[in-house]
Amino acid sequence: MRFDPKFWEELKVKNNIVEVIGSYIPLTKRAGQYWACCPFHHEKTPSFAVKEEDGFYHCFGCGVSGDVVKFVQNIESTDFMTAVRILADRAKMEVPASSDFDEKKAQEFKRKKDVALKILLETARFYLSNLYGGDSRADKHLEYIQRRKISPSVAKKFGLGASLGFRELPEYLRSLGFSREDMLESGVVSVDTKRGDRLVDSLGGRLIFPIINSLDEVVAFGGRVMEKTDFAKYKNTRETIVFNKRKNLYNINLLKKLKREQAVNEVIMVEGYMDTISLYQAGFKNVVASMGTSLTTEQARLIRRYTDKVYISYDGDFAGQSADLRGLEILKAENLTVRVVPLPDGQDPDDVAKEGAAAYQKCLDAAVPLIDYKLLAAGRKYDLKKSDEKRAFVAEALKIVREAETASEREELLKQLRDKTGITLQSLERDLSDLPAAQAQSETAATKEAEEGGDKFQRAERFILAAKLFSAPYAKDFDLNRISFTDETRNTIAKYVLTCEENGEKIRPSDLFDVLEADSPEFCAILDLNYEDELESRVSEKFFADSVATLEKEAVQAKIKALSEKFSAATELKERQQIAAEIGALTRRLKK
Repeated sequence: MRFDPKFWEELKVKNNIVEVIGSYIPLTKRAGQYWACCPFHHEKTPSFAVKEEDGFYHCFGCGVSGDVVKFVQNIESTDFMTAVRILADRAKMEVPASSDFDEKKAQEFKRKKDVALKILLETARFYLSNLYGGDSRADKHLEYIQRRKISPSVAKKFGLGASLGFRELPEYLRSLGFSREDMLESGVVSVDTKRGDRLVDSLGGRLIFPIINSLDEVVAFGGRVMEKTDFAKYKNTRETIVFNKRKNLYNINLLKKLKREQAVNEVIMVEGYMDTISLYQAGFKNVVASMGTSLTTEQARLIRRYTDKVYISYDGDFAGQSADLRGLEILKAENLTVRVVPLPDGQDPDDVAKEGAAAYQKCLDAAVPLIDYKLLAAGRKYDLKKSDEKRAFVAEALKIVREAETASEREELLKQLRDKTGITLQSLERDLSDLPAAQAQSETAATKEAEEGGDKFQRAERFILAAKLFSAPYAKDFDLNRISFTDETRNTIAKYVLTCEENGEKIRPSDLFDVLEADSPEFCAILDLNYEDELESRVSEKFFADSVATLEKEAVQAKIKALSEKFSAATELKERQQIAAEIGALTRRLKK
């Protein structure tokens, strides 16, 4: 979304990046810039740098970077427009309609979102008052809470409430002046087509669990039936303009509060509401729930903003837990360390938590790494008494073992496999060694060339751009038009620098966050080159000159190659003479 340049500039001026980031994490000034331990990954040595003058941050550890808007977007786990509104409110500014959209549509979208949030908040208050309002219909809800041993204080902290019927909520919301359309947009009511299209409570008669996002906004509800019915035991309100199940985690609001108070070393992931509440009451406040869905990339990234370690604590016996391996792989792909928590057969986290903190801590202490769990899960699929199934298990298990990151870990896993199958360690090692060999042989010459030669030109292009972006004195008078950049991102950066120089404007790396894709790996790699004195050391000027020479030589050689092909195809003597002269001039240039 694009805004008026004046608004954009004013927003960033009034929200000094050091002041904004400093309100979330402690910053220390060193060597002309501010440093902190990165809030987006776990580290002990500060590698998160904030450049006040240039208006951006960059972590040299995990690679995240951005401007003040991007920081708020990431730290608050929210979307772009919400981050803009947070900063605008901070600066006491009005957010204009985006120029990318029709103004009326933009205003209507904002109105619908604001109204939906108001309806959801009023609905949460309504459910809460139902639970404690003295209505006898709420007795079964209160009895259930007591039976599950949830204290009144914890129940209120999570905002538990009660729906006492199907008609009360629509009537209450109507009395507050909300329209039928807006109520339906919020998801809290639905149409009962069997009774003349009247509106009914979407979670009628259920115990209510408000779903609150990281901004402390009620965005949806979960509900549990109080009696045995043909309906699903748990039900959520549908996805709406403010609620996307893939992007939310239950209890993320209290986890965020916890992180502000203390370091969050790990997060416990459970499936449901009651597991979350029981563990929280037992003292495990670092708990969130996926709300019964398979884990998503968005949820994994949300967790990564708080910690880099996840304990998966799902229902059932350990070996046969319902943990979705695909979901666990998603967590791993987002650079999260995953451990799976064993539970007593037939019990869930809620059951264990009721036995006390010590009982659940014992389970946590017994958690195994993801790779060990995958081996156990694979073993459940086969009858090892049958020779063909044993062979199939070994084949699958060896592929898992190959994922081990260290030799010692592989050795330990192979010993487990030996003990389980009776196959000698030597045989297993031999079979394992054959697996990656085929993969290694399949590597093409083109790949090798890219690794050996391509990287050299890539490094040269990146260094030249970094030197220009951060105004290295030796790069001041260099004309980027001399270089033809081979990557789209690098080409975009070069055009930005050239435009600034042509217009006599200051080069601000933070401006590029408005035009490049979020978390661009290429841009992050260029920003990495500004670490410490890498652009200002005694050898950097020579490396810059060598990089220019390397790229210009490559460009000349490419021209010679193209002209040679043209020469071979030419039939006219005059044309061939002209091409030969051009090749000769370029060859002499190379020799210089």
